[in-house]
Amino acid sequence: MKARHKRTAIIVGGLAAIGIAAALVLNALNSNIALYVTPSEVAAGKAPKGAAFRIGGLVKEGSVKRTDLTVNFIITDTAQDIPVAYTGILPDLFKEGKGAVVQGKLGADGLFTASEVLAKHDENYMPPEAKHSVDQAQKNQNPQGAKP
Repeated sequence: MKARHKRTAIIVGGLAAIGIAAALVLNALNSNIALYVTPSEVAAGKAPKGAAFRIGGLVKEGSVKRTDLTVNFIITDTAQDIPVAYTGILPDLFKEGKGAVVQGKLGADGLFTASEVLAKHDENYMPPEAKHSVDQAQKNQNPQGAKP
C-alpha cells in the first residue's frame, strides 16, 4: 500500500470516528432535553406525547393532598389546571399559591406524573417560564388589559 493510500485511509477513519462521536453526543443531548409547556398548551394538546417536559405555574390553593410520600396537587396558569402526582420529598419552599415548575410525563388519563419539582427560592421570585405563562393566561382571559 502506498503512503498516499495509508494517509487517505487514516483521514477517512478519523472523519468517521468524529462523525460517530458527534452523533452519539447529539443523541444524548436530545434525549435529555425537557421542553417547557404551559398548562394552557397542555390542555390544548400541544404537549409532547410520551416524552418528558416541564410545566410551570402556580400551585393551586387547596389542591395539595399528601399520602405517605406521594403528593397530588394542581399546577395552574389561572386559565387551565393540570393535576400532578409526585412521589418523593418536596422542596422546603413548595407551597400553595406559589410558583413551581414540574418535570415529568403526561399520562393518557391527563395526570402529569412528575419526576422533579422545582420551587421558588425567595419571596419575590417565580421561575421566568411560569411567570410568563401566568401573564399570558391572564392576558388571554382579559384581552382589554383591565385588571381583574
